Amino acid sequence: MVQIPTTDGPADAFVARPEDGGRHPGVLMYADAFGIRPTIREMARELAGHGYYVLVPNFFHREGPTPVVDLPEHIGEADRAALVEQVMPLIKGLTRERFQGDAEAYLDFLGAQPEVCAGPVAVTGYCVGGLLATRTAAARPEQVAALAAFHAPVAADGPESLRPLTAEAHFGHAETDLGPQDLDALNRSLDAVGIAYTSEIYPGTVHGFTMSDTDAFDPAALQRHWDRLLPLLARSLANG
Repeated sequence: MVQIPTTDGPADAFVARPEDGGRHPGVLMYADAFGIRPTIREMARELAGHGYYVLVPNFFHREGPTPVVDLPEHIGEADRAALVEQVMPLIKGLTRERFQGDAEAYLDFLGAQPEVCAGPVAVTGYCVGGLLATRTAAARPEQVAALAAFHAPVAADGPESLRPLTAEAHFGHAETDLGPQDLDALNRSLDAVGIAYTSEIYPGTVHGFTMSDTDAFDPAALQRHWDRLLPLLARSLANG
């Protein structure tokens, strides 16, 4: 764990990196609404094993260190509603304006690490973290070369919010989150932006399909996520 200076105090964050002592491309990873926990750490370590320095900030740091809510070892459907009720006010409180400074602080910290090689970085995220990843890529298009988001409301800020994007992107949607008409509308917005992207519904999935500590978990969809994410990073980041 590390501490990232922000205008509203330090944000705690988890770091996973290769053990060879060299410099590697940086990836800023945003967790889902339930925050940094063993499942997220495992995913960050998996990504680091492919040659990336991975920074996972606690974007609810104003509420205290992670985890900001008590979580069971496995988040079943019986637990989910009560947990969502706890985190939803925190999500609503993390406005675009408030988050702007956080995103810049996270990117500045990532770029300043001696283990991170010079050049662009990537951002990826899950659930609300995917929306935050999209906001981050839009805030620093000159620094972010790759963007990925999974079961995330990436268009929640409206089509105009996507216009600053320049990063190559992949959006993997849950079947229960996005219908074909909504997917078409999102993809038309991305076409208008003019970036290289893929945006698809992962068949048979429900919201949260990448999270192995939830009832939503789908092993095949998680593998599909890696099959999309890793080539994107390798194409976009120097020495990836």
